[in-house]
Amino acid sequence: MTQRLHLVFGGELVDPSGNVFKDVNDIHIVGMYPDYASAYDAWKAEAHRTVDNAHMRYFIAHIHRLRDEENEVSPTEELGG
Repeated sequence: MTQRLHLVFGGELVDPSGNVFKDVNDIHIVGMYPDYASAYDAWKAEAHRTVDNAHMRYFIAHIHRLRDEENEVSPTEELGG
């Protein structure tokens, strides 16, 4: 069975229309989830909790896409060497 990991994280952005964090040391790691539905629920809860701050944004990262064992070399490995 293929595992589809998702990371939910967020923080305050420099500009609400962009995706650059104001301070990467203050990024809030919500958690790692085994499927998109669980990650979406966690993302939605954090987004609703911080709705009053226009600079706060939360994201879902598809961790399973970083490493594709079916390919000889993943795009991540190509960056390293």
